[in-house]
Amino acid sequence: MAREKRNDSTFGEVLLWKNLLSRSKLGFQFNRQFPFENYIVDFICRKLRLVIEVDGYSHNFKYVEDTARDEMLNSFGYEVVRVSEHDVKYNFENVTRVVVAKVDELKLKYSHDKI
Repeated sequence: MAREKRNDSTFGEVLLWKNLLSRSKLGFQFNRQFPFENYIVDFICRKLRLVIEVDGYSHNFKYVEDTARDEMLNSFGYEVVRVSEHDVKYNFENVTRVVVAKVDELKLKYSHDKI
């Protein structure tokens, strides 16, 4: 299922992957379309305990489901950053700032773990 989702990624997911998250561009390994419990998360950095979700239009109607999913991820110690597909496409610089700021914050948080 995860492999199928990787091959069926949205334009925003591909853009974020190729321009920011792949090949340890931020200094940490991210995996895309990663199975986690009963879900597949868009992007995960296990060392930083960070999940990044790219929300398309359909997520405007999935608040309850997304909240439950975020709470489950939080219960495993993961922080979730949600960015809209629209922002990834049309405001990539701001999305980059948000993601880089979160990576920097978590890098400091976990620096005692010798990341």
